Amino acid sequence: MRDRRLLVAFVAAALACRPAVPAPEPVVRPIPAPARPPSTRPTPPTRGAELPPASSAPTAAVRDVGDVTIRVLLSSAADEARVGSPDGVIFTRADGSTLARAHDGESWRIERRGHSVRAIRPDGMPTAWVDDAIVANPIGSGLVAVGGKPYRGTLSFSAGTHGLDVVNAVQLDDYLRGVVPLEIGTDEPRDSAAVQAQAVAARSYAYTQMRDDPHIVYDLTSGTLDQVYGGVAAETAVASEAVESTRTLVLNYAGRVVTAPYHSTCGGETAAASELWQADDAPYLRSVSDRIPGTNRYYCDIAPRFRWTRTLSGSELNAAVARYLAKYATVPGGKTGTVRDVTIGSHTASGRVGTVTITTTRGNFVLRGNSARYVLRQPGGEILNSTDFSVETSARRDGSLARIVLHGHGYGHGVGMCQWGAIGRARAGQDFMTILSTYYPGTTIGPAGATR
Repeated sequence: MRDRRLLVAFVAAALACRPAVPAPEPVVRPIPAPARPPSTRPTPPTRGAELPPASSAPTAAVRDVGDVTIRVLLSSAADEARVGSPDGVIFTRADGSTLARAHDGESWRIERRGHSVRAIRPDGMPTAWVDDAIVANPIGSGLVAVGGKPYRGTLSFSAGTHGLDVVNAVQLDDYLRGVVPLEIGTDEPRDSAAVQAQAVAARSYAYTQMRDDPHIVYDLTSGTLDQVYGGVAAETAVASEAVESTRTLVLNYAGRVVTAPYHSTCGGETAAASELWQADDAPYLRSVSDRIPGTNRYYCDIAPRFRWTRTLSGSELNAAVARYLAKYATVPGGKTGTVRDVTIGSHTASGRVGTVTITTTRGNFVLRGNSARYVLRQPGGEILNSTDFSVETSARRDGSLARIVLHGHGYGHGVGMCQWGAIGRARAGQDFMTILSTYYPGTTIGPAGATR
């Protein structure tokens, strides 16, 4: 879950959680979705055995959000896709009327032309062009695959703005089976409580993104803009058991399910939402210490990027500023000039960078700390690991910078649950409810209410 989409979702959730303020209208997301920076989830440790069942999920009859259907955008750029199933596929129009049938193991091609789509048999015989969508329904208990990757539920194909929109309609908990392993990055039995906490947080986030607007063809993307989703190929026994053992459970605040942001590594202390995004804080998204009581260690110090260093040469720094600065600051004439200095102007309550000033031959440019992550990029485009960093500069005789060295802690935006901290807490014996109540203080863990 990355920053820009989280900001939109968090603002809506935060406003909705104020009892005295009416709930906002759903935020309609543009299509296609904008590109996002690289993922910030933990590096997967070695796979382990099956997760032992948990006993904390409720047994009484409650509202089961895991059975609702969610629509996940798998791709939107290509003009065609290959689809099939070992047990066969029935292709229908959006209204349910049958269009064609694929036999066992056949690979059909779906193609787009303008605003229409059609299916083509292996022998080249096409169906009629369809103006809304073609839906691939598995026969029996089979799975439908697109591009060789199998998915639960159904797949729909429609003409999007830039290509063929491929959308997987699947029950929410089946979706989570393909999300949790990729997001938490561990399936060791000793980490089971962290995997369960991830399942609840991911379920809460997904549920708050669901929309009833028929003009929106999907609720979530399958990449880092939302939650990384790999379908059946990504499923593991440990994550599936975590999803099942926490069935019906979401995070609630003031009677509503909350958007539950999370990140890889907090570096010692999580951040309040306002430290990173231009939004008011919600009571459940405030700074939380990750220090292990009675020690100088932290639950997340086992993370590979708990501490990090990044060096940018003067030429690399100038290239990054020239390419990205105008997206986050006003640059008169579009010319940034040569960088002379990079200084930290302020720090937030949790010790992260509040503002950064980039001084060039064209002037001083002040950035919020989170914006600086997207400007001070490596040559390959990778953003800064976090906003918890210090800056060392080395200047040449002519006043230009020879290089800057950034020393930092943590990986990700820092708001909400620290995933490596959750893993550390699980290894210390904490259960998933303790982990969640720590990182989202004031929330309750239970079934969803009547409203989102």
